[in-house]
This record gives sequence, C-alpha cells and structure tokens, in this order.
Amino acid sequence: MAAPIVWCRVRECRKCMSVWLRYSRFTHTNPWKDTSNSAEVEFELGERVYKFSTGKLARFADGAAVAQLGETSVLVTTVSQKSGGNQSFLPLTVDFRQKAAAAGRIPTNFLRRELGPSEKEILTSRIIDRSLRPLFPAGFYNNTQVICNLLAVDGVNDPDVISINAASAALAVSDIPWGGPVGAVRLGVIGEEVLINPTRKQLQKSSLNLVITGTTERKVVMLEGEADRLSLHKVEQALSQGLKATQTIINQIIELQTKVGKPKRTVEPPKQCPQHILDGIKNLAMNHVRDILFNNEHDKISRDEALKALGVSVVTGIKESFPDEEENVIQTAYQAFVKQTFRDLILDEDRRCDGRALNQLRDISCAVDLYKPLHGSALFQRGQTQVLCTVTFDTLESAYKSDPISVITGSMKEKNFMLHYEFPPYATNETGRGGIGRRELGHGALAERGLKAILPEESDFTTRLTAEVLESNGSSSMASVCGGSLALMDAGVPVKEAAAGVAMGLITRTEPETGKIVHYKILTDLLGIEDYMGDMDFKMAATASGLTAIQADIKLPGIPFYVVVKALEGGFAATKEIMEIMNKVISTPRKNMKVCGPVTEKLELDHSKQTKLAGLGGYNIRKIKSETGVTITRIDDKSFQIFAPNMEAMAEAKEMIDKLMEEQKEPELEFGAIYTGKIVEIRDFGVMVELHPRLKPILLHNSQLDQRKVSHASSLGMEVGHEITVKYFGRDPSSGSHRISRKVLQGPTVPLIRNLNPQATEHQ
Repeated sequence: MAAPIVWCRVRECRKCMSVWLRYSRFTHTNPWKDTSNSAEVEFELGERVYKFSTGKLARFADGAAVAQLGETSVLVTTVSQKSGGNQSFLPLTVDFRQKAAAAGRIPTNFLRRELGPSEKEILTSRIIDRSLRPLFPAGFYNNTQVICNLLAVDGVNDPDVISINAASAALAVSDIPWGGPVGAVRLGVIGEEVLINPTRKQLQKSSLNLVITGTTERKVVMLEGEADRLSLHKVEQALSQGLKATQTIINQIIELQTKVGKPKRTVEPPKQCPQHILDGIKNLAMNHVRDILFNNEHDKISRDEALKALGVSVVTGIKESFPDEEENVIQTAYQAFVKQTFRDLILDEDRRCDGRALNQLRDISCAVDLYKPLHGSALFQRGQTQVLCTVTFDTLESAYKSDPISVITGSMKEKNFMLHYEFPPYATNETGRGGIGRRELGHGALAERGLKAILPEESDFTTRLTAEVLESNGSSSMASVCGGSLALMDAGVPVKEAAAGVAMGLITRTEPETGKIVHYKILTDLLGIEDYMGDMDFKMAATASGLTAIQADIKLPGIPFYVVVKALEGGFAATKEIMEIMNKVISTPRKNMKVCGPVTEKLELDHSKQTKLAGLGGYNIRKIKSETGVTITRIDDKSFQIFAPNMEAMAEAKEMIDKLMEEQKEPELEFGAIYTGKIVEIRDFGVMVELHPRLKPILLHNSQLDQRKVSHASSLGMEVGHEITVKYFGRDPSSGSHRISRKVLQGPTVPLIRNLNPQATEHQ
C-alpha cells in the first residue's frame, strides 16, 4: 500500500505542486477529451435515414442518446440510483418535455417559458413508460428516471416514436440493468399500402395511426393507436410489417451498445421465501383460497375482503409455528401463493373466479334519455363496471385549441369533439381527492379515439362527452366507449354506426430458464383482479366495420405476435356481441335533437351591415348574448353562426337582430339629387351636415360652400342648427365617404330636388 501524501503548509509550494500534478495524472481522467466513449450508427428505415448517437451530450448521466429522423431530434437521458429503497416495486419516472425553441417558437403563456406538462406531453410520457417498464429485471427497485428532451422538430416527423427509440438506446448503452433494447415505429395505411413512420401530411389521409413497440425475437411490448374502422385483416397486416421494421431498429441499437455500452450492474435476485413457510401456507390456505375463487357469489369487495381475512389467519398460524419469521415475508409469500393459485385455475381448469367461460362477457344492461334537461345521456353497466355518459353541445367557438408546440409535434390544431373521463375514488370504495391525473388523461384519450371515427365529418356544434365512472371492476375506459356511443345517438348526433369496447386479458406459463411461453389462455372482458394478476390488459374499440382504437399494456418482456392476433380476433367477436345488446336500446341516432337541445343558423351580411350588427367594439353582440344567451360567431368574411341554447332563445335573438338592422337601415341616396339637411357641427375646414337621422353626418368642405373662396363657414353666417341645401355626388372612390356640394347649386341649372325628411318640409 502506498504511503499517504503529506502536504506542507507553505502556500504554492513547488515541491507539493509537482507531487500533486504527478498524482492527479495517474488517478483522474478527462471524459470531455476522451472520444472513445462516443459512437454513431446510421441506417435507412423506409425511405428516410435514422441516426443514433451517444457520448457527446449529457455525459454525467448513466446513459444518454440522441435519435434523429429527418430533422427531428430527441435527447434522452437515463439515471438510476445505485441502491434501492425499501419499496417492492420499480419507481420509474418518464418525462417527455416539448421545448418551444425546438420548433423556433416562444411560449405564448404569460411567463413566456415552459410551464407544467401539457396533455400531449403526458400521453407521450405514458407510451414511453409502457414501452420500457416490462423489460426491467425482477428485483430491480432502484429509483430510475428517464427524461426526453426535444432538441429540434421539423413539423414532419412526430417526436413521440423517436423518443421511445432514443430511450431504448440510452438504456442500452448505460450500466442500468435492462432487458432491451426495444424498437418502435408508427404505422399508417393509405388505400392498400402500409406506411412505416408516415409523415404528418400522410397521416391526414391514413386510416390507421398506430404505434407498435417490439423487442427481440419479434415480440410485441406495447400498442397504442386509432383507426378509421379498419378491418381485422388489414390491422394484422400492418402490425406484422411494423413488428418487422422494429427489428431493424433493435439491431442498430445493439450495434451501438456493442461499440460503447457500459457493463451492466448486477442485480440481486428477489429473496426466496423459506420452503417451510411455503409449505405451511399451502397447507393452511390451499383449500380456502380455492373455495373463495370458486365462489361465484362473491363480488369485487367481498372477494377481496375474504382473501384479506384469510391472509391474516394464515400469517397468525405461521407465526405460531415459526415465531422468528417476519410478518411481511409471510404476507408477501401468501399473496404470491394466491396469485399462482388464481392463474393455475385458469390455465389448468379454464375456471374464472366469477364462473364465466374464458370467452364469455359479463351481464350487460343499458339505458338512454335518463334526464330530460340533458342534450344526451346513457348509463352502461357491465358486471360491476358502471359508467354514466352525458353529451353537451356548444358553439364552435368552444372547440379545444392545442398550444402551438403540440400542434407542431403532432396534435390537432383544433377539435370540436372532446371526451372527458372521470374516475372518482368512490368507484372502487376508496376515499381521496380524485382529480384528473395521468391515468384519467390516458383513459379519456383512448375512449375519445374509440369514438372519433364514428362522428360526422362536419358539425355545427362543439360536442363534449363526459364519461363518469360510478363503479369500476375492469375496463372502465371501454365501458366509456359503449356508453358514449349510446349517449351520442340519444343526443341526435348523426354517427356513422355504433361503437363498442372491450378489454382482453392474458394468463401465461413460461419456462423458468428461457422465459418462453409454453401455455397461455386469452380472457374476454377482463375483471379487475384478472388485470392485476394477469400478464396483459389489451383494450380495443371497434364498430361492425372495423377497428377504431387499440391499447395494449403488457407486463411480460414481450409476447409473440400470434398471441396479439388471437386477442384481436377475440376482441372483434366480443364487440359485435356487445353491440347487439346495445342495439336493443337504441340502434340509430335520433332524427332530431331534443327540445332542450341547441339550435344554430347561418346569417349572411354584407360588410356595411356587419359593422352595424357588431356595434361599437362588439357592443351589440355582447348585449344579445347577455340578454338571450345566444352566441354570434364569425365564420368567414361574409357570414356568422348564431348559436342558441334552445328555440325560444333563438327566436328572441333573431327579433333583436331584425330590430337592430331595421333601426339602423340607411336610406339610399340618389346621385345628382338635391337634399336638405341640418348643420350639426362647424369645423375649421367645413361643416358637418346631417341629411337623415340614420345617416352619419357628412362633411361639406369649405371649398364646396360657395362660389366665392370661403375660409370659414361663419363668414357666410352659418350656425349649428341651420338648414342647408346640398347636391349629392356619390361616394369618394378612395375613401368611400359621401360627397356633397352647396357651391354647384348657385348656378343656373334646374335642380332635381329630394327631401329625406318630410316632417321638416311640412313644418316649413
């Protein structure tokens, strides 16, 4: 062992400085000058170039990578703590942040800087999280953070899929334990052609917008997307081609990892419960657990309470035999035993805890037109999942408008259909503050995509659909699709056809060494407990024509493609069965809106009348809205939309508009005619003459007062209130103002006299 260095107390001692230089040269390196840790791979995917690079940016992070497609670039950094906490789960945080500078913009909020995450950022963070989380090893519970930083966006290539691939590359080259890499692509379908990573312009014509994340051996990790009633065959074809494209990305990330990847940290496997405790739990709980899971009379709450009470009894019994064992270890082992028993019943006996067959739906009931004041309403009940949906119409001015940065990165600029999903805590017999979190935003966006394809192409209204979950025991977002479809038809929205949604589940048995699936069962209409103890939550919405939305949360590190196909086939069959039940309640939209529903009309006016309708600073429009509740919105340069909450309000507003236009109707002046008016104001350069109360005063310039040169009207004895006769010469072609003259009347010609104020003539 080398002797410790002892420094003297003399400041800037040359001897000590030389020792320090020699010492630092051998114990420190400068990664900013070391280029051996940087690498780059470039390849073609479709018709465009993909590029991954690492080692140049954010080098303090455990892993960092930049992915670039076209001119859109995303930097993703990954950092994980070296030691885990006391938690028994993976605290993974994924944050995708849009930067206004990446799009060459300045934020439009008051502070002119990026604030809290937008809806687009939250939804993108969710699909990145769901693509990465299944591949972290069991027992790895260290706090891990993935931050996606948008560097540049070209407005052509959306950064969400690029961020998944950049995160995959960053984790692959880091020392963080992870079973990747994964690759992701966006799929589009135009006609019969499947597009890989379509541009934003191509997506506008595409009947499919779906993101698929795959891992090695052509396994699927995540699905998220929407479709315009696409057939099962076309969806399978697109997924197959997309999964094939992900393998190209994965191979390139593996090449990058081979060049500069760090050695992975070792992960301690989860502690195994002692065999004597496992045997004791099996002896005490086997028959009781099976009895509880076999009892079809149990509902969600009673089943959970029965299993919890049994757990307390088992822990007490084990502690009596083995007092030195910790209670939390016994409780964890008991929960694992219940989960394994639950899965074995399905795999070996095709037995579900509520007594249904594997492909059987829960009991379904529907109702519409629940409350007369509502524009549209429906209640959808499936088992113990209950959702109340209400429809509200409003003016087009109420449409949702995305922020400019979200529009550039792939969101719609404006949408006049919104689905707001609410999940209060009482829906699962819990207490809490409720509110809208990431889960509610994600489920609402999925249900909205499921219904968007059935809406009419154009609408005179902004439609808000609220889906409030009153009871929840599985697939509440898909119940929102069913209830939303019923409520839209009850409101009289001319939907193309009905839509329904269902959640499919998966239970697997794998080889311990390889993780290969050796046995699996697909479950139709997933229960909450089946979601919790199963391997997949596969949600899909469809009409009789085809798919409208899809979302797959997979807990395994990827599932084979044929399992996805089986889930799709089962989902299509289930949605058709659900729609048959829904059609018994309402099968077509109401031909007319309800009496309480709003009405709208189009009003066309020329430019001169538009000014009079609006009034000074929009005063007249505001007055009509405050007195009648009717909103008047400009559509284009010639027309307005009148939106009224009901027929009575529309009639009252139209009466006010007719009266306003009648009162302010200007008389038409005849070119060359002579009119008598009244002087209302004397100015230095002329007098203002009122020819009619509904006409604005017209300027009679000093040069047109008399044949002689006049510098001021007072020199002719003119005063305010005097009557004066003038000749009309039409409007000035440049300014549009009326032109009149008194000077020309002093000639010998015979005038054509007109009087706009007959009362004044009779008085004279």
